[in-house]
Amino acid sequence: MSRISVRGFAVASATAVTTVGAVVGVASGSTQPSNDMEATAASGEGTLLADIPAGQQAEVQTASLAQQADAQAVAADAAAQKSAEESARKKAAEDAVAKKEAAEKKLAEEKAAAKEREAELKASRSEARADISDIATQSSYTIAETQAIARQMVPADQFQCFSNIVDHESSWNYRASNPSSGAYGLVQALPGSKMASAGSDWQTNPATQIKWGLNYMNDRYGSPCGAWDFWQANNWY
Repeated sequence: MSRISVRGFAVASATAVTTVGAVVGVASGSTQPSNDMEATAASGEGTLLADIPAGQQAEVQTASLAQQADAQAVAADAAAQKSAEESARKKAAEDAVAKKEAAEKKLAEEKAAAKEREAELKASRSEARADISDIATQSSYTIAETQAIARQMVPADQFQCFSNIVDHESSWNYRASNPSSGAYGLVQALPGSKMASAGSDWQTNPATQIKWGLNYMNDRYGSPCGAWDFWQANNWY
């Protein structure tokens, strides 16, 4: 090994240089490094490896290599930590995108389901708004006849709810009148004249009253059963 290459090896770091100086001091019989030696170590110009006793050279080389290995390990740890952090950030971003896509998919499915339910409800309402032109008019109607007309007009799965409301409002008397409020008819429309939108014979024709009442329940509560649920909670609808 040349003296030049040995010098480069010996001055790998300030710590290694200080170690070399200490070894030289011990070899010369001194127990403490001299000020000149410390200054030399601080300036980066250490004693040549060739100037160190042969028995101490291996120790100096080992110390320098260990220090280099430590520095490399620290650098490797930092690189590994940076890589792990980058992987964690990437994973978090991927998870966020996946959650967003899942939420958007669920929202789209819910909207589609709601749209389908609305279409079914509209179809039900269209079916419920029966044409009453083919129902024969009479000068008067019994309760049984009025209920029979209602069965023709109200969907089967909604009839019981509709009937419950009429039972409480008018006991199926299509001429029932509330003088204090002005409510009138089977469903006690308030005021009774509202039912004119279903037909001019709203005062004497139960079919006209049923048509108006059914449309009102569908429009305001979604169905007669929706209206009945509200009625039970409030005693009015």
